[in-house]
Amino acid sequence: MSKETWRFIDSGNCSPSFNMALDEALLDWHSEGKIPPTIRFYGWDPATLSVGYFQKVEKEINMEAVREHGLGFVRRPTGGRGVLHDEELTYSVIVSEEHPEMPKTVTEAYRVISEGILKGFQALGLEAYFAVPKTAEEREGLKNPRSAVCFDAPSWYELVVEGRKVAGSAQTRQKGVILQHGSILLDLDEDKLFSLFKYPSDRVKERMQRAFKNKAVAMNEISSERITMDMAKDAFKKGFEEGLDINLEPYVLSEEETQYVENLAKTRYESDEWNFKR
Repeated sequence: MSKETWRFIDSGNCSPSFNMALDEALLDWHSEGKIPPTIRFYGWDPATLSVGYFQKVEKEINMEAVREHGLGFVRRPTGGRGVLHDEELTYSVIVSEEHPEMPKTVTEAYRVISEGILKGFQALGLEAYFAVPKTAEEREGLKNPRSAVCFDAPSWYELVVEGRKVAGSAQTRQKGVILQHGSILLDLDEDKLFSLFKYPSDRVKERMQRAFKNKAVAMNEISSERITMDMAKDAFKKGFEEGLDINLEPYVLSEEETQYVENLAKTRYESDEWNFKR
């Protein structure tokens, strides 16, 4: 059996609005049958705080701190909580819900797609595995997350190393297409991260930040050798090929496609109506 070929786009560091617009455009193009299933790697310029589709910015986010740190800000089309995109490899996977290898449930599809990320961590010498929330309290936490911080909450089939979360992902399904994107942390500035959210008191903030250290970790904190972005890209590209049993064929957007994405970025993802509407 020959392997299926998917498209691979490494779009490098882009603006927050362009990043979200390109993910949306890929979903649209795939739903229209214009492109095959696609995996994309990207970074952020400037470093950015992204919030989930349903988050209330006014209630949860300290926009003053976002501006003080010179960060970009954007609302994702996917759910989940706030993510600081800084020293990380961000990925997205675009594939039809009807793809023969994609399970029907969100949770199981998440596990299948994340198999590629699991293989990437293993290629870098990290003993990653899928965590499944075991206790009733953990499962309840999935439905009603107490924290606005993405890496602070347990999730079905989250990837962990030594008991701590190393990648956070979110998924949406629109027009018959699955879009899953997520962050793979190389390094993490916890103080900066925790300055970006609102808390009932300083004591609560300190308590949450202390607890966070036991829940999340960046790769370079636990790797025996320093992992560079190039090493990460190489490992996770191979990881997706192995985990999903596919070949990845590099692709560069045409001028026309780039123009389409830039227009979408401007009209939707740079608008206050989109970013602050909830």
